[in-house]
Amino acid sequence: MMARLLPLFALLIGQTLHAQAPGPLDGAAETITATDLQSRIEILAHDSMLGRDTPSPGLERAAAYVAGEFRRLGLRPAGEAGTYLQRFGVSRWTVDTGASSLELSARGARGRAKFGDDVRLISGQVSGKPIGGSAVLVAGPLSPAVTARPELRGRIVLLVPDFEQPLPFDLGERVEEIAAVARAVILVSNRDSSTFARRIESSLEPRLTPDFRDREDRAPVVELREGALGQVASATALDLPRLRAMDTLSVREMAGLRVDLRLVRHYLERAAVPNLAAVLEGGDRRRRGEYVVISAHLDHVGVRPGQADSVFNGADDNASGVAALLEMAEAFSRPEARPDRSLLFLVPSAEEKGLWGSDYYVRHPTVPLGDVVADLNMDLIGRNWPDSVIVTGPDMSTLGETLRRVGAAHPELRMAPLADRWPEERIFYRSDHYNFAVKGVPVLFFTSGTHTDYHQPGDAADRIDAEKASRLARLVFHVSAAVANAPERPRWNPGSYRRLVEER
Repeated sequence: MMARLLPLFALLIGQTLHAQAPGPLDGAAETITATDLQSRIEILAHDSMLGRDTPSPGLERAAAYVAGEFRRLGLRPAGEAGTYLQRFGVSRWTVDTGASSLELSARGARGRAKFGDDVRLISGQVSGKPIGGSAVLVAGPLSPAVTARPELRGRIVLLVPDFEQPLPFDLGERVEEIAAVARAVILVSNRDSSTFARRIESSLEPRLTPDFRDREDRAPVVELREGALGQVASATALDLPRLRAMDTLSVREMAGLRVDLRLVRHYLERAAVPNLAAVLEGGDRRRRGEYVVISAHLDHVGVRPGQADSVFNGADDNASGVAALLEMAEAFSRPEARPDRSLLFLVPSAEEKGLWGSDYYVRHPTVPLGDVVADLNMDLIGRNWPDSVIVTGPDMSTLGETLRRVGAAHPELRMAPLADRWPEERIFYRSDHYNFAVKGVPVLFFTSGTHTDYHQPGDAADRIDAEKASRLARLVFHVSAAVANAPERPRWNPGSYRRLVEER
């Protein structure tokens, strides 16, 4: 209902505004056309781009196209070494089963578990460095408060979940919380042999991780087949059935038990993948040192062999957002549209892998992050309802008032901002603006949401509603201009940033 009522409301209050003579920004905005957007989307989502996986030759071809457009528009390079590119390392690897090891010893008893047979990596740091020391046993129901126990900090923690019973829905979350304070976490497993073998096999599949997080990752979490404990279980009086049946939390030192763990990687591929960044200098001498970031991720999910259509083109996700960003850059490049503050056009990679590119950028910004006043991010803007767009973040900062004011001034765009339609999907946390928000930058996220072709071969250029996407891009253009020309920087609303950090 809101999608139909809000444009009508905007039309009623904006009749006098619309009757005014068009300003210089309106002419620039009109250069953002459905035809141009569709053409850009067809380039970025062409089969030759191979779905723009991270890393891949297709992603590099797409990056070259974006860099070429930045250059054609005369934007200042804001990458590294005078280029539009900022690269960061990613590695594809698997556990080196021969070099990795887990040993437990107590009172003369010794057990050695072999990776690939008796123990598997679940998550966490794989540094190749030895981790050794005494252990703490945690049994019974886990709650978030367990991480407050000082006995767990910097220790090797043994957990004894009962895999023969339905596991608590939040077990994984609790384990990761413990891994955030421990040196290592070992789950002693009573899975049946066939299930454990399947888990072992899946744990040895190649993993792709960002190199810049290696030293900051959580402690390693491994699953150990309980039969591999051997005589260590009896030497430490480890009554596993009784421990698994406990209905209250128990945390105790494992007297005499020593654990030695070493995890080593076998590298299969290493690559440096691209973010792209370009600046349009602001026209005001006092404020051109401040930046409004306009962002849209470049990557998608690549090729899936074995299907009739193996290329996942990612036309909506997110060729649509990148095409809109390039159209906005072209519109702002017109002399009459140059704003007071500078604009940073940011096109990260590896969003689909876990927001890696934007995470790397905010850790290694190419303009001072303290001078970034806002990030306006676009992701999936070319499908679904023709007259509305989901915008997350307007309740968090004064950007919400800017959005409301711009929407009322431009009823001709027929684009109603809606609140998140799917709060259970937590979309605010799933695109690149989030990394700016946690660094204290006010954000707005524009998306038309997912659809049946999301991460499927059907997300193709011929299914894009380019006319809708062009109106949406013009809305973001006008919001960007309003932020870039405003006398004051956007401000967080009271308590919003604190709540965001706490939820993180």
